[in-house]
Formats: sequence, structure tokens, C-alpha cells
Amino acid sequence: MGRVIAAGVALGLCGLLLGAAPASAQSAPSGSLGVQVSIDRRPIADATVPIDPAQQVELQVTATNSGIAPVKVRSVRLSGVALALTFFAYDTTAPFEVPARSSITRTFVLDLGDLAGQATGLLPSSVELLDAQRATLGEATTVADVRGSFWSVYGVFGLAMLVLTVLAWLTALLALARHRLAPNRWRRGLRFLPAGFGTGLVAVISLSVLRLVPPEPAIEIPAVLGAAAIAFLLGYLTPHPAPPAAATAGDGATVRLPVPSTQEFTR
Repeated sequence: MGRVIAAGVALGLCGLLLGAAPASAQSAPSGSLGVQVSIDRRPIADATVPIDPAQQVELQVTATNSGIAPVKVRSVRLSGVALALTFFAYDTTAPFEVPARSSITRTFVLDLGDLAGQATGLLPSSVELLDAQRATLGEATTVADVRGSFWSVYGVFGLAMLVLTVLAWLTALLALARHRLAPNRWRRGLRFLPAGFGTGLVAVISLSVLRLVPPEPAIEIPAVLGAAAIAFLLGYLTPHPAPPAAATAGDGATVRLPVPSTQEFTR
């Protein structure tokens, strides 16, 4: 049971750490388009943009081509990412061309009705311009305040991580109470490590759902690794499990004597 819990928590950690590298690589566009975006006439640069799934969203995109050749845009994508996992993505196919050394402004109306079942809370989001090969030509980033349901995919993911984390702590502490931890300090620390990872993930998701802090890499990675380090240290410093007491007659242990049967007395 403990191994299953550790595997579940480790899966979330792998998505956080291993998924961060590809995400950062994709954020470096191969094109030369500068992108400025407004959602419902509010510029998204350095701002938190509220998104209500019950209402349509007006997306205004201004693409600036500073190169010497025209750039063809095939589609526009609005997406939200947390813990290196994409929780929502909307693509709108609207081909247009940006001439060299000029700017083009396009306005799109998005129906995000099903977003309520995908995410809720603060999520780092981006608006990307894609070419025919789905490569990123340019993007603008922001933090979206999604007014979705707690039972969305993101909310249920956080709830599942909470359950796994509680079980990880219970199994580790129960093993400590029963003196079943390994004699080696490093192995005892590793026993507590999944619980620490889970605690960090739950903290990051909770702050996001409560609309306090968005789960950006500069916050989520130190939070998860810090909680894991604390849990490992707690396990490392746990007392050595008591060795089993040797039951010998010389140490005052109770010795069971054979009881003679009734037949032996009659003889």
C-alpha cells in the first residue's frame, strides 16, 4: 500500500519536474512576432485576467512583425498550465498574414462554456500564435482567474493529491509508531519523502484554487522541493527502531511449565 501511495505522489512530481523543461522550450518561439493581447478589452500584460466560463470572451490580438519577410499565422491558442500540466487549451483557426515591419490586429470571440469543468482558480495562461506546423510564432503570457467549479479536472486533481498525501503521512507515521522503520537513517528519510512531495503539491494547488498565489515555476518548484526536504529530514531524525527484546529465562522472563494431566496424578 505504501508503495502505491509513493508511486502516485511521485507521478505528480515527475509531471512537475520533467514537464517543466519541454514547457520552457516551447515558450521560445521560432518566429519573430511580438504579441499583445487584450481579453474583454483588458490588456493581459502584468495583470490577472478574470475569465467567467458562463460568458463569451472577446480576445483581441495584435501581432507585430519586426522581420523582413511576411509571417503567416494559422491559428490562435488560449491555454492554461499548472504543475507543467495543461488543464485547458482552446484553438481558433483564423489564418492571416502579418506583413514585414508592420502590425495586424484581429479580434476573436471564444465560447469557454466547458471551461468550468476543466479548471478553477489562478492559472498561468498564454495566448499563442501558431503556424501550419503548430509551431509557436509568438505568445503573450498572463495569469487567468478562472471562475470554474471546484469539481473541475484541476480541483479533483488537487483532491486526489490530498488523499494520497494523507495516506502517505499515515503509513509513515504508523510505521514509526510500530517501530517498523528501517534501521538505516537514509532509508527512514526516504520513507517520509513521498509525503513531503505530496504536501508541497497540495500546498501549491490549494493556494491556486483559493486564488492566493498562482502555481508558477518560480513558486511551485521551491515549495515542492522544500516540503520534500523537510519531510526527508524528519524521517532522517526519527529515533532508531527499538530492537526486539530477547525472551530468555535468565533475564526474568516468564517461563511456561508443563502442567501434569489428571491421569498422572491418579497413577
